[in-house]
Amino acid sequence: MALRSFPPGFVFGAATAAYQIEGAAFEDGKGLSIWDVFCRQPGRIENGERGDVACDHYHRWREDVSLMQRIGLGSYRFSISWPRVLPFGSGRANEAGLAFYDRLVDGLLEAGIAPCVTLYHWDLPQALQDLGGWMNRDTALRFADYADLLFGRLGDRVARWITHNEPLVTAEYGHRAGVLAPGIRDLRATARVIHHLLLSHGLAVRRFREQGRRGEIGITNANTSFEPADASDESRIACERARDFSTRTWHGPVYGRGYPPTVVEHYESHGAPFPIEPGDLECIAAKTDFLGVNLYSRSRIEADPERSIGFRAAKPELPTTPMGYEKAPFALGDFVRFVSAEYGRPPIIVTENGVCDDTAPANGRVDDVGRVELLRGFLAGLADAIADGSADVRGYYVWSLLDNFEWAYGTGKRFGIVWVDFETQKRIPKRSAEFYSDVIRRNGVEA
Repeated sequence: MALRSFPPGFVFGAATAAYQIEGAAFEDGKGLSIWDVFCRQPGRIENGERGDVACDHYHRWREDVSLMQRIGLGSYRFSISWPRVLPFGSGRANEAGLAFYDRLVDGLLEAGIAPCVTLYHWDLPQALQDLGGWMNRDTALRFADYADLLFGRLGDRVARWITHNEPLVTAEYGHRAGVLAPGIRDLRATARVIHHLLLSHGLAVRRFREQGRRGEIGITNANTSFEPADASDESRIACERARDFSTRTWHGPVYGRGYPPTVVEHYESHGAPFPIEPGDLECIAAKTDFLGVNLYSRSRIEADPERSIGFRAAKPELPTTPMGYEKAPFALGDFVRFVSAEYGRPPIIVTENGVCDDTAPANGRVDDVGRVELLRGFLAGLADAIADGSADVRGYYVWSLLDNFEWAYGTGKRFGIVWVDFETQKRIPKRSAEFYSDVIRRNGVEA
């Protein structure tokens, strides 16, 4: 094996999300989120679990920062709980909630770890959902006010901001399929949600610029590296449609290209046009400083004339993880090459990449070899894409620092490089944490 090095100044970090780790769901004035409500609906979450406690990070953040320091993280990406700082989504701020994030940011900086803040990672205040949530244009305006509050409170210490995490998931899984909060199944609602999420992003970027804040701001989305299932024209065309619906719907408007015609036609043919008002697309295309990439695998695409979208995912060819993702470590390098060519080689930050591996502790250790080898492949492919000049990638955040509440799966799926015993809250750094620490120390990966 040879060492594949990363450029000088490349940032290595780990990522988490508020609802998945914080717990303290009803403490210190926090308001209800849509996930607090969704988890209480029978049959929504495996084993009826809830994120009320999760990893208890709200109380154990100092221990977790110490773990980050031991691993050698240069940055930590976490999300703000909107209902913790604005219990009703707007109006008077909750000082206790803001103070928690003050303490966390200060603790990270004292440990030499740069904070990276995600403003929205799916936990909308229930008070706003009661008014229509992301289906309501007013929620985009409330998001801009919320962003403004956080920029003002933390902007003197936080230099990297992400507006939304995976808005595709909020729209598709929260409002079309209905398997994630708020659990709605309505194609017309989905079109409105897509547009209002993107509009809220643009409005927040404008507020960031108006405040004159230092640092950088971008958006991150759920990405898949799509491939035609075979060499036929039908599969090639279907693959491009998959990219339209998954990648270009979200990236196109951000880069000033608007929504793909195939996607517009699909929604309009179902009586669900995007609710675009004058100036919206210009707002959504407000200049960003980087593109966030979340990626876990590839998908082979084939035509399916019986589906209105015209395509489907072919059966996996490779072994899969417990999440059903193909073990395709080359997918990360492939995707950053594709998205770089598609959008003029923007600066990229890999904001999530990781592996579900349920290896349990044995003799006080968690020997998650499968995760280590997949991470090795992901990082090697990424390093190659940087080295050959195909992509300008400036950072990488492994998902996730901790085993956590994995949404509809409850605690049954483990992505962490640190094991969490959810009964005792004991943390055990896994073999993957040792591997990642070595990558950071050497600024390169042996592969």
